[in-house]
Amino acid sequence: LLLMGLVFTLTSFSCTGPFVGTVMLAAVNGDWVWPLLGMTVFATVFALPFFLLALFPTALKSLPKSGGWLNSVKVVLGFVELIFAVKFLSNADLVAHWGILKREVFLGLWLLLGTGLFVYLIGKLKFPHDSPLQKLSPFRISAALLALVFTAYTAYGIPGNDLRFFSGFPPPKFYSLQKTQSAIEPIKNDYEGALAKAKAENKPLMVDFTGWACVNCRKMEENVWPDMEVLKRLSEKYVIVSLYVDDKKELPENEQRMSDFFQGKKIKTVGNKFSEMQAKYFGSNSQPFYVLISPDEKLLNTPRGYTPDPKEYVSFLDCGLNAYQEINGHQ
Repeated sequence: LLLMGLVFTLTSFSCTGPFVGTVMLAAVNGDWVWPLLGMTVFATVFALPFFLLALFPTALKSLPKSGGWLNSVKVVLGFVELIFAVKFLSNADLVAHWGILKREVFLGLWLLLGTGLFVYLIGKLKFPHDSPLQKLSPFRISAALLALVFTAYTAYGIPGNDLRFFSGFPPPKFYSLQKTQSAIEPIKNDYEGALAKAKAENKPLMVDFTGWACVNCRKMEENVWPDMEVLKRLSEKYVIVSLYVDDKKELPENEQRMSDFFQGKKIKTVGNKFSEMQAKYFGSNSQPFYVLISPDEKLLNTPRGYTPDPKEYVSFLDCGLNAYQEINGHQ
């Protein structure tokens, strides 16, 4: 139980970390009211199911008894667990730059698992503890059809087609066995180089604080950035630099140092460097996070986080462009 609790804590932290980190950042800056309120709500949500079951113990008696159906549920959840395990392994592969789970390999594994789940649900694949399957129930047929749709859609993405409904889960399209050319090619992890390019081209700079394992970052890049109006502004009006806050590549020895913002933390990797930069100068550690600045590093407008509406994102970009034009007009 202790071991399972430890594993659950570690795995769930990857999802809750951005929320808890943002709340705790306010405490670092001396504000205790919002962190206290935020963590109280956070703890309440986790504790609520156990509280309700303790309050109404008779509800436990109404739960269905275990049997062959429960083993089927465990097998199905096992397939689902493996599908998500591939996703988390892909995150580690991206962050550490192993180059193992390229986009096609990732989707190929999902295709195999989806096929296995479909074959199991229609009764063509058996496991030792399964009860004899007399007939397919409506629920089992529905689950099998869902698995079949998942499998077919995954197969559709292997040749390089867009997977809008899976956006953010497979590796990005540039992390592929095929050499693909995107309409937007941000400069990666080179802030100084991007700033020099912005000065040379007399364009504002969009600093994209992102992460290799950030689902919402991929959703923005695959669903919002390709929008015609957004694409026009990003490709023609801005220089873009993507700074990966979870990049595990180590900095040269002469660049490694103790953080002057995070007490007791050593800035050892590329990700550490840009994570500190985001928190120190912009008071945020959630991704994606977009900052528009002039070539002389003046903030053009209020930074923006996850913005799934292309129209809102266009307004954000236009606001930065207008501010930059005003600055140029006064110079």
